[in-house]
Amino acid sequence: MTPWTIVPGALDERLGIVVTEQSVDGVSASMPVDGNTQSLGRLHGGATAALCEATGSWAAMIHASTFGKVCVGVDLNITHHRGAREGRIHAVATPAHRGRRIATYDVRVSDDEGRLVATARITNLLVDPE
Repeated sequence: MTPWTIVPGALDERLGIVVTEQSVDGVSASMPVDGNTQSLGRLHGGATAALCEATGSWAAMIHASTFGKVCVGVDLNITHHRGAREGRIHAVATPAHRGRRIATYDVRVSDDEGRLVATARITNLLVDPE
């Protein structure tokens, strides 16, 4: 079966998320800090979480599609390690577990200088398409 190809949703587009790599082994994407800040001018943690959710879910969806399934998120955990005020942040989702019912991905987010901004773990349930 041909793996699913990422189609960004409305929120992804609003946040400025750009997919930079996609395969059955993981997904990479980036997002600008500008336009995704909180009132103090720092990167908004919710925007970072949305980037992690999108990147990890896309990776799970690619995996699920190889055997005719789709995925739905059931858990997202994120730890913020440092703030960002400019540039882009870059997320890389890699598999922690790829099963036939559950897929879990680790997501590392770094800034343009390669400094760790956040780490996340997302788990998706793999289900039959409706």
